[in-house]
Order: sequence, then C-alpha cells, then structure tokens
Amino acid sequence: MAPRCLLFFLFLVGLPCLISPQQQASTVDPQESTLPWYETLPAVAMDYKVHIDPGKEDCYYQYVNPGATFYVSFQVLRGGDGMAGFAVRHPNGQIIHPYQWKQNAEFQDQSSTGGYYAVCIDNQFSRFAAKLVNLYITVIRYDEWDKFSKEVEDMDLSVQNFTDTIRGVERNIQDMLQYQHYARSNEARHFNTLLDNNRYVQTWSIAQIVVISCTTILQVYFVRKLFDVKNARPRA
Repeated sequence: MAPRCLLFFLFLVGLPCLISPQQQASTVDPQESTLPWYETLPAVAMDYKVHIDPGKEDCYYQYVNPGATFYVSFQVLRGGDGMAGFAVRHPNGQIIHPYQWKQNAEFQDQSSTGGYYAVCIDNQFSRFAAKLVNLYITVIRYDEWDKFSKEVEDMDLSVQNFTDTIRGVERNIQDMLQYQHYARSNEARHFNTLLDNNRYVQTWSIAQIVVISCTTILQVYFVRKLFDVKNARPRA
C-alpha cells in the first residue's frame, strides 16, 4: 500500500490447528511461502484512511488467494464536494468495477481467480480540493474451513455440525464488520461536516463583526467632523 496511509488497522482471523507441526509443514503451499505471513490466513480485514491530492489518482493493491471472497468499499470523509472516483481492476488488467464519481461505493468478488487486485481512487476532477477517503478491504478464504473439516475427519472426529456452525458465525461476523465500517464512515463524515460548518459560521461571524465595528467607527468619526468648529479671529 502507498505510504500516505494515515491510519492502518489490521484485523486477522486465524483457525485452530489440531495437527502436528510435521503435518502442518506438509500442508504449506510453496507459492504461499513467498507471500506476507498475513496473506496466508483464512481471513484478512483492513481499514485505511488515505489522503488524495487534488488532480491525482492513487491505486492500492491487495493480494487475493484463488477461490477467496474479495470485498472492498470506499467512502469520502472530507474534502471538496464529498465525492471521488472509485474503480477496481482485476489481476488480469481488466476493469471489473468502472469508474464512478460517487460519495461511497462497494465491490465484491465471491470467487476470485487469485492475484493482486488494484483499488483506485480518482480525484482528477477536483483541481483544488484534496480528499480524505476511507477504504475497507476484506479477503475471506472459505475453502480453508473445508480443509480444516477434512483434517478433523482424518482424525476420525465427526464435527460437521460444529464446522457448519463456525462457518455461519464467520459469515455473520464479516457482515457485522462491514456494517460497523459503514456506520463508522458515516459518523466520521458527519463529524467532519459539522466541523466544516462550524468553521464556516465562525469565520463569517468574525468577518461581519469586524465590518460592523469598522462601519460604526467611521460613522462616528464623520458625524463628529460635521460639528467641528474652526477657530476664527474676529476682524476689526
């Protein structure tokens, strides 16, 4: 991700492991060993706040495992007209979510082919106003639950109901996280709007006070000038 991130929040969900270290080593994919450690987990959720300069476009890349569910949403929190362009590019280079100038948007790919997705925020239509944008990205690998279930079955343990329940809990948790992210983004946007309105009212109030004070002083000055009597000497 770009170094402009003002806030980086990483939420990782792991799975319990009931196999020995030797069995664990044998199940590691050699391709996954070259990825960051958090990219190989069953679920990854990330929350970013990024600053987009006027007239610029920034793209951020997220690795998605094959077969995983990829979800991303964005919302403009502050700046200009409160809208920005949002697009998602597939690892093969195709734009799967075309650019739209909106306040918020979201995209989900339930069965990814794998690779690095590009999430682009476009502020080129705003020549003078920078934007503060909130990005929320999740990558969930539901196939990992099936692998875990198979490993347990190999140990002659029947936990189908348990696995189904855990999977349902996982889906519900992700739905709640997405809703909480949306609620936090709305709250942040409303708070920033409140601050902007307060600053606007305060600035113009001070300006009007200054204008009224200057006008009053000038009026008093010119009224007093009307009653000034110049000293004149009487002539014989």
